[in-house]
Parts: sequence; C-alpha cells; structure tokens
Amino acid sequence: MHAPLFVVVFSQLLSVAVSAQEESASGRRTVRLYCRVGIGFHLQIHPNGRVNGSHEPDHLSVLELFAMSQGVIGIRGVFSNRFLAMNKRGWLHATDKKMARQLVELGCWGSGEVLKREEFETRKAAAEASLLSNRTQQKTLASAGKELKDNFLRALAEREEANRSGKMNSIIFVRDRNSHGQEISGYIDYSHRLQFEDFEPYFSGKKRFLPRPTDLSFYNWKTQASTMNDTENYQVIAEHSSCLLFKNKKDRKTLNVDPEASSPGANSSRTSIQSDLYHHVVIYDHITRKNWV
Repeated sequence: MHAPLFVVVFSQLLSVAVSAQEESASGRRTVRLYCRVGIGFHLQIHPNGRVNGSHEPDHLSVLELFAMSQGVIGIRGVFSNRFLAMNKRGWLHATDKKMARQLVELGCWGSGEVLKREEFETRKAAAEASLLSNRTQQKTLASAGKELKDNFLRALAEREEANRSGKMNSIIFVRDRNSHGQEISGYIDYSHRLQFEDFEPYFSGKKRFLPRPTDLSFYNWKTQASTMNDTENYQVIAEHSSCLLFKNKKDRKTLNVDPEASSPGANSSRTSIQSDLYHHVVIYDHITRKNWV
C-alpha cells in the first residue's frame, strides 16, 4: 500500500504550468498541470491507479485542486475520481478516496510536523488496518439471511453485492403511494442509497423502498412537486428530446430509460419486476466492470 501525496511543490520538482482553469461540479477549481521538461506533457490520473503524462490534453488530465490546510493541496483526477499519491520509492500513482480520508483523519498532512519514517509507516499501517476492517464488515450484506417473498425485494438482494462493490450501478424506477396516500414516482441510484443508508429495514419489511426528492428524479402526482439530482454515479440529462437520460460518471456511457427504446444502452439491461408490494417497478442494470459477469 502507498500513502497519498498531499504536499506537492510542482514549480520546483517538475516546472509545471497551470492551464485551463475551470470549476468542477463541486465548485472546486479544475486545472491541467503541464510539465515543460522535454517535449512537455500533461499530468494524467487513470481509473486503474496509473499516473503518467500525455503530450495532448484530454479528460484524464482534468484535475481538481483543493486546499487541505495552509500551503497544502490535494489533487484529484476528475474523470478517475482518484487522488494523486506517491509510494516510498517516489513513484507517483493514484489512490482511492477511503485511504486518502483515513490518512487525513490520522493527521498525516497539514500540521507542519515532519514525521520520521517509522512514525509515518505506523500511521499508514493503522489506516490500512482500519480500511481492511471496514471492507470486511461490508461483506455482511443487509439481505443476508432474510426470507424474501416479494419479487422486488429478491431482485434488490440479488443486486446488493454488485452495487456495493461498484461492479454494477443499478437505477430503479418505482411508482407507488407514500404514507399520505399520494402517488409518487422516481428513479433511484441503488448504489448511492446503499452507500448512505441502512437497508436492513427494507429487507425485513419494516420500511418501504420509495423514491425521495433527493434521488435522481422524483415526482409527486398530487402536489406536482418535481426534483432532479446528480449523484456520485450518475449525471441527469433532462434536455433530451424523448425522455430522461442518465450518464454514468465512471465509464461515461449513457443509460436510456425510454421503454420504447430498443436498448437502454451499452452494458445495460432493463428488467420489469412484478411485485405484490409496489405498483410499478423497473430495474436498469449498468455493468461498470467488463470482467464481471
């Protein structure tokens, strides 16, 4: 394992020029970092953790800079959603958000303190152990051991592990009535809800899985309240001529939820679910890892 690199002095190490400044969806500044050494290249951060340079700028070279503390910045690849890091040999690579956050919480940045190698390795080992523990705990699925009689709950259970691990990003359309008897409908990012919500009550039948105003889309047929929101997995495209489209932020492929479309899109499938508990349910599965079946 490697440690995230948050203190980067490019002007001294790589003679880097900052160009094409914009703002990302998060409101942070995005730039391209250009090295003038040799023929010149733009720093790139790949989804698989590789870091290299390209003479021509592209989507992999769009970087987000954000302040960690005074004089300390973090660098994230906008497309790859991975953070720039350096191993103990000085080689650059990209690391995931969880490890970066762990080391930040442990104080491995921004305090002005110079750590001895032994102390740094101790803190890094603690972060790795904590991350491994969290991953082990996540292996226990909310649907495990539940006797699921409804088709929709069984379909959710079948997709739980793949959506938690990132192998799949499912979008679920649900139309039913809320606790006030009002008809509501919407598209739900299943992976996103799994990440931030306890699903045990849903699989136990204590709670109903319904769309909310914070989901990808929501509509209340009684009040005519309507909302649309991007998630960390999907961008909502509402200006399309036929219907809503959802662009996956990992592979940039578009998912078409039009029931009249011949296909929902590349690496995607559409499944209509007959449920005794919900009026109308359709699941759109998008495979984000090609080596997963």
